[in-house]
Amino acid sequence: MKPEQPEKTRYSDSELQEFKELILDKIRGAREELNALASSLSNPNLNGTDDTAGTYKTLEDGSATLEKESINQLAARQKKFIEQLEAALVRIENKTYGVCRETGKLIQKERLRAVPHTTLSMEAKLKQY
Repeated sequence: MKPEQPEKTRYSDSELQEFKELILDKIRGAREELNALASSLSNPNLNGTDDTAGTYKTLEDGSATLEKESINQLAARQKKFIEQLEAALVRIENKTYGVCRETGKLIQKERLRAVPHTTLSMEAKLKQY
């Protein structure tokens, strides 16, 4: 009879390195998207309404404002996502990455690959509902 393996309490350094590369890649992509959003905010609509009737200009201004608000919301979400990914990098350095903050158990690799900034296992996440 084989002795039972103790339950793993953290990911190995090589596993953490794999997650670090995944997270760095996600950060690069998120920053590119954030830069694209920022540049679309700083470049006003090139199809200006200078030569159109006042009614259409008002409608278009309203639409442009709505679009700007939407882009601002997307940019804010992107910034928050980047911050969460950067916090995950800190947890990798501390070797606490992948440990559920509620249960203390390891979060499944599949979940971490899908949501690399998560701090909750599915078990803990489902308890929230």
